[in-house]
Amino acid sequence: MKLGIHPVSRPVVFRDHASDTAFLTRSTAPSAKTIEWEDGATYPLIDVEVSSASHPFYTGTARVVDSAGRVERFERRYGRKASTS
Repeated sequence: MKLGIHPVSRPVVFRDHASDTAFLTRSTAPSAKTIEWEDGATYPLIDVEVSSASHPFYTGTARVVDSAGRVERFERRYGRKASTS
């Protein structure tokens, strides 16, 4: 690794507004806000709209789209024309 060209990685708190949870992790993202964490130390704070705590894929509330049913519905609606060869 070349010295002086990589951003500094430091502990940062990411707060998810949708699920009202916070995560302490490492990041290079800048932030002007700070928060006092459970260990008593002050860390930069980054507010996010969606994280693994609130995203439907990770929480198990995702809906499965039935693509085969969509094709069948399309064929019923518009019909399948016979190929003319």
